[in-house]
Amino acid sequence: MNTPNDRRYAKTHEWVREVEGVLEVGISDHAQEQLGDLMFVGDVKVGAHLEAGAPAGVVESLKTASDIHAPVSGTIVAFNEALAAAPEQVNEAPYGTWIFRLKPDAPFDGSGLLDAQGYLTAVE
Repeated sequence: MNTPNDRRYAKTHEWVREVEGVLEVGISDHAQEQLGDLMFVGDVKVGAHLEAGAPAGVVESLKTASDIHAPVSGTIVAFNEALAAAPEQVNEAPYGTWIFRLKPDAPFDGSGLLDAQGYLTAVE
């Protein structure tokens, strides 16, 4: 399973990568495989302030729907609008496709999230 070391992972299958003080958030390769072909990615509210673990949006496939969670507390500053028309981008490149960007309330240090090896161990 492809799991890059340049980001942190939540037990709820989101990945997080810090880019210039903002966190890009997507779902893991494992999560997209479990969901199957995505038909919808959305319900992300730009400007919403969320506590860590709160639902930030939804991904839906033919099999099921699943919440996407905020990995840390912060404010959603962007939604990847390209996913509204082409949600399959998440299936095609889960680590190259962010779903939303979050401005964290505190400096991001990755504590409370898993590194790549910890995430792999958790999903085995």
